[in-house]
Amino acid sequence: MTILGTKVVSFKDPPIWFSNNQSAHPHTPTTTDDFTRIGHRLSLPLLRLPSPVADYSAAASLPRPISSHCKRHLKKTEMEEELDKAVFMYLKRKGFTQTEQIFQQEQQNKNNKNATDASMSDTDLTKQILTFSQPENIPAMYHDGYSKLRSWTYSSLDLYKHELLRVLYPVFIHCFMDLIAKSHLQEARTFFSTFCEDHEMMHSRDLKKLEGVLSPSHLEEMEFAHSLRQSKVNIKICQYSYELLLQYLHKTQSITMLGIINEHINFQVSPGQPSSISDDAEAFSLVGSGQDAANLINQKEIHWGLLEDSLEDRLDKTGGLLSDSEKAEGDAKEGELDENKKKSAEGGKQGGPLKKLKKDKVGGAAGKGARGEGDKAAAAPRVKPELTLPTIPTDVENSILEDLRNRVQLSNSTLPSVCFYTFVNTHNGLNCSSISHDGSLVAGGFSDSSLKVWDVAKLGRMGSSIIQGENDSGLNENTLGSNSGKRAYTLYQGHSGPVYSASFSPWGDFLLSSSSDSTIRLWSTKFNANIVCYKGHNYPVWDVQFSPVGHYFASASHDRTARVWSMDRVQPLRILAGHLSDVDCVQWHVNCNYLATGSSDKTIRMWDVLTGNCMRIFIGHRSSILCLAMSPDGRYLASGDEDGTIMMWDVSNGRCITPLVGHTSCVWSLAFSCEGSLLASGSADSTVKLWDVNSSVKPPKSEENKSGTPNRLRSLKTLPTKSTPVYSLRFSRRNLLFAAGALSTNL
Repeated sequence: MTILGTKVVSFKDPPIWFSNNQSAHPHTPTTTDDFTRIGHRLSLPLLRLPSPVADYSAAASLPRPISSHCKRHLKKTEMEEELDKAVFMYLKRKGFTQTEQIFQQEQQNKNNKNATDASMSDTDLTKQILTFSQPENIPAMYHDGYSKLRSWTYSSLDLYKHELLRVLYPVFIHCFMDLIAKSHLQEARTFFSTFCEDHEMMHSRDLKKLEGVLSPSHLEEMEFAHSLRQSKVNIKICQYSYELLLQYLHKTQSITMLGIINEHINFQVSPGQPSSISDDAEAFSLVGSGQDAANLINQKEIHWGLLEDSLEDRLDKTGGLLSDSEKAEGDAKEGELDENKKKSAEGGKQGGPLKKLKKDKVGGAAGKGARGEGDKAAAAPRVKPELTLPTIPTDVENSILEDLRNRVQLSNSTLPSVCFYTFVNTHNGLNCSSISHDGSLVAGGFSDSSLKVWDVAKLGRMGSSIIQGENDSGLNENTLGSNSGKRAYTLYQGHSGPVYSASFSPWGDFLLSSSSDSTIRLWSTKFNANIVCYKGHNYPVWDVQFSPVGHYFASASHDRTARVWSMDRVQPLRILAGHLSDVDCVQWHVNCNYLATGSSDKTIRMWDVLTGNCMRIFIGHRSSILCLAMSPDGRYLASGDEDGTIMMWDVSNGRCITPLVGHTSCVWSLAFSCEGSLLASGSADSTVKLWDVNSSVKPPKSEENKSGTPNRLRSLKTLPTKSTPVYSLRFSRRNLLFAAGALSTNL
């Protein structure tokens, strides 16, 4: 057996196993094998102790003066006695009574002829064992151990430093919590204040929560701290970095650091060169003790396709959904046919035009094939609705069909036009914004509890908007809220606290708003009046969103729950509980059978709306999830977090396809194009980014790098704004991208 490179000699005597874990196990072993199983269950470095077999009576019978050989024998005997005492103290302290008796009996019945010096052949092993007899709960062990590990990590080679630095954060938080658990409160605060600066940039939100842990009882009462104590960190690291860490731990004999690393870190060791610094987002993930349960949940079957007999299906069956190239070709054909008729009437040659018409037919078929390849929704499976769906008014249906017929097909070579609405003179009071599906209405929620709605068509006629062109950015900026004689918006008042979210219905006739007053209000954009006030949450409601078919909506709250509602009932239909912290955002699946929720506990959950069961748990983010977006075919989910990282998930299996790295601040909004080929992201760094979805979903093998990391989502274009953080994004049914944000004077 080898412990960090230390060779341990095996003996024929029954082995006794013990662990350096300082927490007593409630189960007392009845046999040596039972005790061995407990040692394995503790998952810490196990030490196999030889049976001390020296003759303790030999020293008493030795004549004086004592020879040098006898002195060495005496010294060994004293060390053996000290070793025996250490083992006895450990067994007695842990309550392993029967094992203690067996060990004592072995000492009494040992044979003098089998005495050997081999028990002391490894002085390193003896030192490790004797450390267990040291007084426990010494704060200096944590402080010095972490300080030395930190110094060694920062002095490592730059090639491996960023991988080794990943170890420091989990060791830091568990050193702090161990000191709290052992009632060394003052020492824990000193330790926290000394080293917390190293982790503030990446984990500031977690550190603020841990700062509130002031007593051992808080570790159990605070769910965040309790979940950390029961968690393990998955860290990706290359083979050489892993070996460097093992060599350091063996050299320093830091039992405290070794115990924390063994108990709370899972190393995923990969061969080859170390990963790049940009891979940190996917190389470090904090997972709970329920990771196995999460994997079990992710094995549940999900029907991620589109609804049967949708408007897109009906239009596609009738051949009404054409691409731009097909429309242009159709117009060209009409003109050519007229010209051909004129030529035939004049007796001209018809061979050329007939060949041309055949080529046009071939070209039209190719255009349809290209559209089918780019449009993921067309190839998605169809599922039956689990909810009772509302009927669509005829005039609304005709309007939607008209939009679908005139939809622009986007791709990595055909980027969308972008229309950006900028709020000015908000005085930092704008909390949220929302854009209707056709882009005709823009809503803003403010800290003074008001909700304001702008009609873009009326705004243009009033002359109170200023249309500005961005320099080579593809954006048109419309300024909302500028000073004028007449009020350019409709004011909705009713909430008694700041408005945090707003959502237009798919047809634009209703508007939902949520507030810190824990209520949700339904407004009519036709009558400009409040219709219903929904009460159910006990704390601020951070997000609210209409379902893709209207009528149903979902809300997310500080009370750690998400709720599903219908417009005709004032009480929620479902309460979805399971997150460990605030539920910050919600996102409906395109078939309305599932609901995704993002939380401050850094996880995303997907729920079955009909049963209320959790169907997926997505783990991988390192900070709070602020926004979600579902692909048009329902197969992929995109999520943005507080660190500026975007992740693409496969709904069918719960796995992360690829992270999207590029934003330098919080990602506040995400939106897929209507055919699913592009993803737009809006951030607090005042940029809109366009990403090529197809390149990540099916990465070519040739583009995979040597380390085996899949090809990342390709950033197609970055569109900067004029110091305007992006609050919301919306692709219209015709694939025009709308965006909105508030002009910031602080940038």
